[in-house]
Amino acid sequence: MSMSHASPPPPFSSQDFRLALGMFATGVTVVSTRGEDGQLLGVTVSSFNSVSLSPPLVLWSLGLQSRRLPTFATCSHFAVNVLSAAQVDLARHFAQSGATWDTVPHLAGLGGAPVLADSLAVFECARRSQHTEGDHLVFIGEVQRCTRHSGTPLLYQGGQFYTETPL
Repeated sequence: MSMSHASPPPPFSSQDFRLALGMFATGVTVVSTRGEDGQLLGVTVSSFNSVSLSPPLVLWSLGLQSRRLPTFATCSHFAVNVLSAAQVDLARHFAQSGATWDTVPHLAGLGGAPVLADSLAVFECARRSQHTEGDHLVFIGEVQRCTRHSGTPLLYQGGQFYTETPL
C-alpha cells in the first residue's frame, strides 16, 4: 500500500542528500527505447533494481525534468543494458541529452527497443506501470527476455566510474 503525505523539511540540504547517496556504489545501465516516431532513445541510469522473480519485474527511474521523459512514459517496451567496464564511453555518451545512435553498435530488441552490443546483461521489458514519486517517475518493466555474458562490470560511486576488483 502506498501512502502520500506532506513531510516536514528534512534537517539536511538536497546537496547533502545527493552526496550521501553518491557513497552507494551501483552498476551502470543504459535504458533504451524506440519512440512512437521511430526515434531511438537512450539514457544512462544507475537507479536500476530487481522487483520480483515471479513475475520477472525490474524498476528504474527518470527525473521529471528530463527531456526524454515523454518518450519513455509512452513507450511500450524498453531495454535495460547493463554496461561492462569496456563500455564507459557509452555511459558518458548516453548521459548527455540529445545523444544519437549513429555510431552505437546495437540490434533491434523486443518492441523495437535497441539492445547495445556487448552488454554484460540485457533485460528486454514491456512497460508494465509507472509511478510518480517526488521528482522522479519510477518505471516497472516486465522482463520478456534476458541475456547475460561474462565480463567486468562498470560501477559508479561518488560521481566517478570504477571497475570491480574481487576481494
